[in-house]
Formats: sequence, structure tokens, C-alpha cells
Amino acid sequence: MGHVNLTNTTKRYEEVVAVDEMNLEIEDGEFLCLVGPSGCGKSTTLEMISGLTLPSDGTVEIAGKDVTNEPPKDRNISMVFQNIALFPHMNVRKNISFGLRLRDFEDEEIERRVKQAAKIVQLEGMLDRSPSELSGGQQQRVGIARAIVREPEVFLMDEPLANLDAKLRVHMRTEIQRLQKELDITTVYVTHDQEEAMTMADRIAIINGGNLQQCAPPLECYDRPANRFVASFIGSPSMNIYDGSVTNDTLDLTHFQISHSLDIDSGHNDVSVGVRPEDVYLVSSDDEPETPSAAFPAVVDVLEPVGDQTYAYLNPADSQADSDSVMGEDATELLVSIDPDTAISENETVEIVFDREKVHVFDGPTGDSIAHGIVKQAAAEPTPVSSEEEIQG
Repeated sequence: MGHVNLTNTTKRYEEVVAVDEMNLEIEDGEFLCLVGPSGCGKSTTLEMISGLTLPSDGTVEIAGKDVTNEPPKDRNISMVFQNIALFPHMNVRKNISFGLRLRDFEDEEIERRVKQAAKIVQLEGMLDRSPSELSGGQQQRVGIARAIVREPEVFLMDEPLANLDAKLRVHMRTEIQRLQKELDITTVYVTHDQEEAMTMADRIAIINGGNLQQCAPPLECYDRPANRFVASFIGSPSMNIYDGSVTNDTLDLTHFQISHSLDIDSGHNDVSVGVRPEDVYLVSSDDEPETPSAAFPAVVDVLEPVGDQTYAYLNPADSQADSDSVMGEDATELLVSIDPDTAISENETVEIVFDREKVHVFDGPTGDSIAHGIVKQAAAEPTPVSSEEEIQG
């Protein structure tokens, strides 16, 4: 069983708190990604699970056993690092079996495990090669095979694909997913790449400033972010977010207003309103949401064709005279994802609407989520009950 449990786990370096009271439960066989910006505490969390770093407070449990103060060798884990660290003077077979030989495994058992691991990572026929004769992806597979032969309860991976080129990274991402499902081993994977986390994980744990912001399946984090940070961090390109307030049935932003039908306190003086680029529509396009906002004009600033779509950077028409509102921290620029065949050009004025079912509202002071969608959903029709069911009831 590879169940991992962190309870109030904290790591302090003098006055700096790297991880603050982390509470995280990872199920047996689960693929969990720790994701966040550089310096957020995700690698420190992984190191506390591995035993490379001991927590200042709290506990770490693996397979129901308290291992908070146990050394890495006693935790039945295997790690794969960003730096593969293969021994250049050893061939692939010896690199893979190095840990087993240190633990005085029998030669027959070592050979069995090495061949099995080589088959899993598709390195058969390469066991006698030196690392210098392998490609970057093959070297990374050797590192993974070296972890597999331990037959651990938990895999810990710290940005293992960061040094690979983009094409190979996508390929190895698929390979790691396949291996994890095949071996059914609990895997904790650290990355700063939110796209990598979204595509690989059963759940993602989003960390910022040493604090766990949200831990949920990828699409839940995308569609129902717990707070403004998660909303802005998850998704590429990022969500459009604007500051505003609530008055009666309207969200009042600097350059536009959006009607809503939610029970949000009138006079809420400080909220943030977010909408993703794919949830903003040109009025002239064939597609239009079922519950659009009122249309408002905007001027096309920059167009970025990226193949299957085009990103259009727009400025609300009434912001053109105010250069300070377009640049810097108070920017009102709006990013829209449009069909690449859409005929618009830079400096053209267009009309746009928001999909009100996809508009997010966050509390200004705390950043916590208030609403996902600002249209009150109609109550579901009750299912008719037959006379026979009524009698049985």
C-alpha cells in the first residue's frame, strides 16, 4: 500500500516558512502532481515525503507508518530527479542495478528485476550500452528503470522532464503516464508546468507561498478554481481578471458592466471578476453563448495566430484615451481566443460578449471564490411518479 499522508507538515528555515501546515492525503495508486511557481514549496514538500528534508513540525506517513524521522532508505520509496545522474563509466545494466547491488541482492534477483524494468521502459537490447550512447529520452528511461527495480511503494519525481526538448517532453509525459498505470504505484510528481500537471495527474495540488491552495482533479481546478490565484495560474493562456464591485444585479467593472442573477451582497465594494479567453465571443462570429452578457465595443490591439486558434488582444473602446489603464498593473486588456479563419484586423473595432455561465467572481480582500457562473440555474423538473410507484411508496 502506497498511501501517503501529510498532517500539518511544516518546514521552516530560520524565519522563512517554506511549507506551512501542509495537509495532504494521497491515495494508494494515485498520480498526484505538486504544481506552483518557482519557490512555492513544492520540491520541499516532496523532499519531506522522501526524507531528504525533515519537517520542522507535523508528520509524514507512508503506508500507514509514521516515517517523519526515518531516513530515505527506510521509506520504501524511489526518486527520479531533474538531473538523471547516471554513472558515465557504467553501462545501462549496472546503472539500473546500482541500488540493488548496494543492498546485496542475489545476482539472479538483480538480473530478473533489471530485465523486467528494461522491458517496461522499452530499453531491451540497450543494457550493454554506455549512457553517452543514449539519447536524452533513453537516459531518462534509465533513471526511471533504476527507480522501478526497487519495487517501491511510492515514486517521487522532481521535474524529471525539465531538461528535455519540447517534443521529447510530450513523448516522455505519455510514457510516464503509461508506466504509472501499468505499475499502479502511488506517484508524487513535482512540476512548475501547469499544462504538464493538467494532462498527467489524477489530482493536482496547487501550492503558493508554502500554502496549499487547492487539491482536486485537473478539470475541477480549471472550471471551479478555489481562489483567484488558482484561477490565474491554471490555464494557458491565463484567465482575464478585473477588479470591480457589485451593485444590485450588476457587476460593475472599469470599462463594462455584466448583469447577474446571483445572491451576492449588493454594495460588495471589492470583488474580482474573471473570464477565460475561450469564454469571450465576438458578436459577429457564428458561435454565441446561451446566456451572453450585454455587448460592448473593443479595439483589436494584437493578433497572435497559433495554428488551430488565434489569440486576439483587445482594449475596451473607452480605454483608448487613457493610456495608463491599458498598461501596467491596472491593465484592462482582454485576451480572446477566436477561430483562425475569423476575418478581423489590428485596430479594428469589434463587439464582444461574455458567457455569463462561465464568469467567475472572487472576493477582493481574500481572493476566495464567490461564484462560478453568474446565471442562476433553473431548478430541475421533478421526475413524474407513476401510480404504481405511489402505491409501493
